[in-house]
Amino acid sequence: MPQLNPGPWFAIFFLSWAVFMFILTFKVSKLNNLNEPTSQNIKKNEPESWNWPWI
Repeated sequence: MPQLNPGPWFAIFFLSWAVFMFILTFKVSKLNNLNEPTSQNIKKNEPESWNWPWI
């Protein structure tokens, strides 16, 4: 059966995989994020004690 012969399609599969894994990942990783997260003023507040009227 000719579909079991890996010779003709393995090179095409490997080259297309290499394009997606190497070339396109470098192009995507170079893109800038337009909405950079801004650092917010992080302040830890002390928790307020609960008022337990039945105690």
